[in-house]
Amino acid sequence: MHDADFISSHRTALDFPDGTQALAGLDLSIGRGEVVSLVGPSGCGKSTLLRLVAGLLQPSKGTLTIAGMEPARARREGHACAFVFQSPTLLPWRTVEANLTLPLELLKLPRTARKARAQELLELVGLSEFRTSYPARLSGGMRMRVSLARALAARPKVLLLDEPFAALDDLTRSRLQEELLSLRVREEVTVLFVTHSVTESVFLSDRVLVLSPRPGRVVGEVAIPFGPERTPDLRSTAEFARLTGCVSRLLATGSAS
Repeated sequence: MHDADFISSHRTALDFPDGTQALAGLDLSIGRGEVVSLVGPSGCGKSTLLRLVAGLLQPSKGTLTIAGMEPARARREGHACAFVFQSPTLLPWRTVEANLTLPLELLKLPRTARKARAQELLELVGLSEFRTSYPARLSGGMRMRVSLARALAARPKVLLLDEPFAALDDLTRSRLQEELLSLRVREEVTVLFVTHSVTESVFLSDRVLVLSPRPGRVVGEVAIPFGPERTPDLRSTAEFARLTGCVSRLLATGSAS
């Protein structure tokens, strides 16, 4: 069972200085160890919500907490967040290994510990032979695998993913979805995943939350009962099709409201 309110939002609102209301009255609760996807129309505040969880923005009204604390305090108390964007944002002058060890350097871990963790993660994402390569020599999918591994380097409690696979071709995207599931099983982390793909949200998540048009609020959720270990064949089952239909209908209803 998950701790029901590891990440909790109550009546959260965020207004930007230009008067744009990004979120209004947003309520949600995410359990420790859950993978939750956020879907909704463009501009509904999905990415803004990730930034609130990361502590990069502060709510205008309401509360948002991690383990009962404001995000900045939660980080200080050991509930670190890692953020993965649509672009891998690797440092081009550092090798794959050196990119992976950067978060550990900032934590001042000993060199031997940094190298051991980097090797562990390279094996996890299947890139051990590219340890000394530079990002320019890697494919888009490989760079994203390095980005995911780097996000996990310091063993964060929360992993925030903002459409990380959107720019990839369908085959690479499907493979990385499966890789993310494997990472989720091996690394104890709570995942909040933003996507525009209904099938991706159902394949990856324990729950899918549907947001309304701006200002965003949760207008529905779909529980995904497949468990953490999933195979590619799941995408072709009748239950998978039924659940994607449920999410799609909620999206259509939310957009019409």
